[in-house]
Amino acid sequence: MEEQFKKLGTLFRSKREEKNLSLKEVENSTSIRSNYLEAIEDGKIEQALSAVYMLGFIRQYANFLGLEVDKIIAQYPEVFNKAGQKHEFDYGIGTLEVRGSMGGGVKWLPNLVWAGVSAVVLVLLWYFAKQMGVI
Repeated sequence: MEEQFKKLGTLFRSKREEKNLSLKEVENSTSIRSNYLEAIEDGKIEQALSAVYMLGFIRQYANFLGLEVDKIIAQYPEVFNKAGQKHEFDYGIGTLEVRGSMGGGVKWLPNLVWAGVSAVVLVLLWYFAKQMGVI
């Protein structure tokens, strides 16, 4: 399977170089970090990130380079045949550990400030209306 990754990476690198694109230009256009693009081109897909992300990156990169994704899947089935593998989920992305914790971001503070300012404004309006005899 490693051989399949390397062949696919060589195909991507040659297509990118054929279009005279640098990795930075591809990164800017696809929003895939250049270290992941390098991992794809070097055939080190398994070492870079979880397989699910890398397969998505491969598809996106192939589309960007103008390659037919269906044709690539047929040509390199071992790369895309990940259904039987257990995928590891990396919690370090900032998803679950932040949920429900007050330290994950003080999102309630701006609402509290606005509520306080609104209450002060309403009390001042009531006070001035009372002083002017409107109420």
